[in-house]
Amino acid sequence: MTFTDTFRELGKAKLIFHFVIELSELSGLEATDLVLRYGDKDVVHGAGLRLESGRIVALVGPNGSGKSTLLRALARLHEASSGTVKVKPADGEATDALMMKRSDFARHVTLLSQSRPVPHGLSVRDVVEFGRHPYRGRWRAADPEGPAAVHRAMELTGVAGLASRGVHELSGGQLQRVWLASCLAQDTSVLLLDEPTNHLDLRYKVEIFDLVYDLARVHGVAIGVVLHDLDEAAALADHVVVLSEGRIAAAGPAHEALDAALLSDVYSIPIVTHTDPLTGRLRTRAVGRHNDN
Repeated sequence: MTFTDTFRELGKAKLIFHFVIELSELSGLEATDLVLRYGDKDVVHGAGLRLESGRIVALVGPNGSGKSTLLRALARLHEASSGTVKVKPADGEATDALMMKRSDFARHVTLLSQSRPVPHGLSVRDVVEFGRHPYRGRWRAADPEGPAAVHRAMELTGVAGLASRGVHELSGGQLQRVWLASCLAQDTSVLLLDEPTNHLDLRYKVEIFDLVYDLARVHGVAIGVVLHDLDEAAALADHVVVLSEGRIAAAGPAHEALDAALLSDVYSIPIVTHTDPLTGRLRTRAVGRHNDN
């Protein structure tokens, strides 16, 4: 049973969307031997990662393990000390991301970061329209597909009814959905998400995961997502990457990567795993001093 199947009874079937990405435009992203640094300190050591069309890769690990830094490097927002990031079209040669014009790269890859500013004096629609910047050119040339893309993105994320509201009036969860809508309006074939369900209540958290699932499965988007919840990673992702102190400690399907002994070592707390009898998914539980029975 899939993540979407498990929660479909909650009513998310109404999230129907119509992103159209031509198969010739689908691409992936591949990082090789990335070394990332803050100042004179290496924080990611020789990491390799591949994002492929139609698949979801989840990055998990303790705070400070390098997850968000690695995701930012994939988006060309953190310069690597060494290693490469390449965009891989469905047909054609892989291209070094640094050799691409920023606007061309932005038509392939977008990132929803953990924290974004709260712009004052702008409406929800204004912010979602930011996602169309790669298509407008230097002089804000016409973008005939822009209005439809913006409308779709707002509908998908449940913010269409807020289109004329000022973003400074929104709650944290509403603002998170607005920024996600901006990313979706960008219509890229690689989507990077850094803790996309922060500040969201249960309903919107499940709907966002359903949306991510459908973007990958139905529309062939290559997705990399940072998650803190190991059970969410196991339910959503095809491939889980466990980071520890800037190094990849494990990578593979959830039932392989989320090994209890390895997780216990990585998180420095006893962790047990079992298979959920309802979903067939791997589940984890950290064992504290008061719940060791």
